[in-house]
Amino acid sequence: MAKSRVLLVGAGGIGTVAALNLEHGELASVSCVLRSNFEVVNEKGFTIDSCDHGQLENWKPTEVLKRIPTADSNSPFDYIVCCTKNIADVSPALVDIISPAVTDKHTVIVLIQNGLNIERPILARFPDNIVLSGVSRADAHEIKPGHIQQKQPDMLNIGVFPHPNRPVHDLKRAAEDFVRVYSASGRTKCKHEPNVGLDRWTKLVYNACLNPICTLTGLDTGSLQLHEHSMVTLVRPAMREVVSVASAGGYSLPDDIIERTLAGNPIEQRIAPSMLVDLRKGNLIEHENILGEVVREARAVGVDTPVLTMLYNLCCSVQYRLKLARGITS
Repeated sequence: MAKSRVLLVGAGGIGTVAALNLEHGELASVSCVLRSNFEVVNEKGFTIDSCDHGQLENWKPTEVLKRIPTADSNSPFDYIVCCTKNIADVSPALVDIISPAVTDKHTVIVLIQNGLNIERPILARFPDNIVLSGVSRADAHEIKPGHIQQKQPDMLNIGVFPHPNRPVHDLKRAAEDFVRVYSASGRTKCKHEPNVGLDRWTKLVYNACLNPICTLTGLDTGSLQLHEHSMVTLVRPAMREVVSVASAGGYSLPDDIIERTLAGNPIEQRIAPSMLVDLRKGNLIEHENILGEVVREARAVGVDTPVLTMLYNLCCSVQYRLKLARGITS
């Protein structure tokens, strides 16, 4: 059986772990598009410290690329896996980045990214292509160019975003096929999650709350949980607001979702959420899809979110500072 051709965009922590799983399963050949870490990886490969895969030196996927390739009608990409941070308020947009590599009606686009409504621009540009949702729950970061550290096991839920033109059985089969390819290494927990909306709202209890609060305070999740005042006045109220917005939108989260979310971030692990890691590096933060979309959804369904709105506005100010430091004035 021929291997699936995969173009992976965004080989940071999560992206490199995804590429590693796909390659180790031997059902896919992966071409990784790199940016800031291209020179290091092209010359020496990745150094990976992984709780799932152990210590790897000089690891490379099938192909390392510096730019997005143009689609080849004779050998199209079966999947484009997008693991970039979703920075919605700067150009170029993801849909413009991947566009040259997409083969109409063939390429399945997999968004292993955070937030709400991330599929809309993709489906608008490529109405005949299937778009999959990837919700990752792993702590993996690039601690320096080409050096990946994975502290938590890779758990990936794959679902399919509703599609106006494709039959339901095609959508389900596409999700199940990707799960099969991704799971073949036996070193990851990857499953098909039919309810994409519920899955994304569940993760937002973490992402729309702990992510921005840790970023704004400079505290990791463990330190934050040790500060009762922050938990009582910020963290738990923000989480309750997310649950309320989800409920108003038709997604009933489990009664114990807040406690489960906190338990999934043990105090002793001192986890630095992705947004805090980006801030420390001077990178732009992905607050729009993680937090802004929740606030906008709340307005649409008539739910008050004073804590989330405050966090969003503060993140907008932080983003402005980061943009100025990079010379971005628009």
